[in-house]
Amino acid sequence: MIDHQVGANNEALHLPSTLPCQLQEMNMLRRTRNKGPASVLMAACLALVGNAQAAGELNIFNWGNYTSPELIEKFEKAHDVKVTITDYDSNDTALAKVRAGGHGFDIVVPSAPYMHIWIGEGLLMESRPDEMENFKNLEDRWVDVGWDKGRHYSVPWLWGLIGTVVDTSVYDGDINTSSIFLDPPEELIGKINVAPEMTDVMYSTIKYLGGEWCTDDKDFLRTVRDKLVEAKTKWIAMDYGTIEKFASRDYAAAFYWNGAAMRAREKNPDVRFGFPKEGFAYFMDSAAVLADAKNPENAMLFQNFIMDPENAAMISNFAKYANGIKGSDAFMSDDLKNAPELTVPPELASAGTFLTVCPVEVNDLYSRIWIDISK
Repeated sequence: MIDHQVGANNEALHLPSTLPCQLQEMNMLRRTRNKGPASVLMAACLALVGNAQAAGELNIFNWGNYTSPELIEKFEKAHDVKVTITDYDSNDTALAKVRAGGHGFDIVVPSAPYMHIWIGEGLLMESRPDEMENFKNLEDRWVDVGWDKGRHYSVPWLWGLIGTVVDTSVYDGDINTSSIFLDPPEELIGKINVAPEMTDVMYSTIKYLGGEWCTDDKDFLRTVRDKLVEAKTKWIAMDYGTIEKFASRDYAAAFYWNGAAMRAREKNPDVRFGFPKEGFAYFMDSAAVLADAKNPENAMLFQNFIMDPENAAMISNFAKYANGIKGSDAFMSDDLKNAPELTVPPELASAGTFLTVCPVEVNDLYSRIWIDISK
């Protein structure tokens, strides 16, 4: 993903004065939910998140080139809030930055397999999106998700999948296979970029070699490591920023995400996206409020704001991924609605899955392999 910043603000911090519910009071009320008058007052407070006018600042920590400037401009005007976007390039980078403290961010957008870490370490505020005005717009399948049951912490940002991306002017064979980056054809050798995301790469390699996700079979994992070490000699990079590299034809193939593949195709009409038949991983990134947010009420306003169908469509139209909000299709561009990158062929649909979180000891094994690959 490419770095993308919107706005900057060095002014003094101004907390919103028109939201009457302070966070300490809201947390107290949550503990007494459904116990008479307190629950009524809590509902009133959360309702204000949906329609109150705010003021001040909001600092968003998000993936690069992933935030619609149009969305930010609309939110700033609607709530008199100055928004600053800071980018990160991986889940690990985001986690390390927030763990270190002193970051100044209010919103972060983790991927599903990492949410248990953010929640388990107390890094996220239980902002209760499920009690916000626009929660009714959430598609049913995204409510009781394994990484945030009932959506007590996060709201959908975007979802998609990772697969193969190929410049068909260079190679016109089968692209629905992970062999594109693991056993590449001669035409693609030395022209392949692989996203530097351990979970996605490990999953696709394990499935390609006939294994099961979260396996701890050390003999099999040696085979996985050896395959990746050997395959890496045929890659040009493990990097983000794939879109422009396909536009300049510096890359002929990649293991990357479908929305980025669509954006690459807009710049290079020969680009096509493949759905690996051996197995591919879906992802969902969700917007959550940080536990030490300086502007928590504005952050909750933003969570509610992006559950509005028109606003969710702005995110999709910019980044070229699907969202989880009912009614957003009506506001999506025609090219997005009909994009082949976002439509899994029926015969390959069963190959895709959302990844479960592996046990700590298994993840440690995978991390050791990843260290070898990243050298």
